[in-house]
Amino acid sequence: MAKQIVLDNVNAFYGGFRAIADVSMVVEPGSITAFIGPSGCGKSTALRTINRMHEVVPGARVEGRISLDDKDIYGPGVDPVEVRRDVGMVFQRPNPFPTMSIAENVVAGLKLNGRSSKGRTEEVVERSLRGANLWDEVKDRLDRPGAGLSGGQQQRLCIARAIAVEPQVLLMDEPCSALDPISTLAVEDLMAELKKDFTILIVTHNMQQAARVSDRTAFFTIEGTGKPGRLVEIDETQKIFSNPTEKRTEDYITGRFG
Repeated sequence: MAKQIVLDNVNAFYGGFRAIADVSMVVEPGSITAFIGPSGCGKSTALRTINRMHEVVPGARVEGRISLDDKDIYGPGVDPVEVRRDVGMVFQRPNPFPTMSIAENVVAGLKLNGRSSKGRTEEVVERSLRGANLWDEVKDRLDRPGAGLSGGQQQRLCIARAIAVEPQVLLMDEPCSALDPISTLAVEDLMAELKKDFTILIVTHNMQQAARVSDRTAFFTIEGTGKPGRLVEIDETQKIFSNPTEKRTEDYITGRFG
């Protein structure tokens, strides 16, 4: 079941450096939200606070509140591992485990969490690969290395691995930046299918991609070297690209800066 995400006055730090400042937004369940903005504005940092990946960096910390539905994911006693089961992550470059087969890659998270059995594994492999629109391409070679697939297939394999543990939210950090146009289109089509079951957030430098795939778009910017990234506005994607509220957003969309 897809979940609503609420960020309330979120600040993220790397040691003494504040990377993002006072970010507040609501992301509705079963939607795709794109984060856009110039390099260094904190898009990926904001994304990584939502599954507690940010704090993996030594000295990093988060202030403010982030909730999935009504649960504060940084609340006392909340296990980060449990958060990451609810909030899957797909990274910029495809990263299948090189020594594992296609099938083993899909269920790697289940095995790590002690939730696999032979019958369940076979069912999850097929369900997840179908969910990633990859089943028909690989069903006859599930025992072959996942790293032997093409780049676009590898990225869809990583998406299958992420959804195999049945999260409610899927984070994608520039998932198409290393892919060719045909593979990019396949992943974009897949996102449209996945939003039926997941809340999706995507960081992208490709504004055309944001316009194609997202329901809502959040524009971040940075006001100078050493300054934190800030959320300028978030709205329906069509409005952001045709009639944004903030001049800074319009300047970025039209290429006047960034």
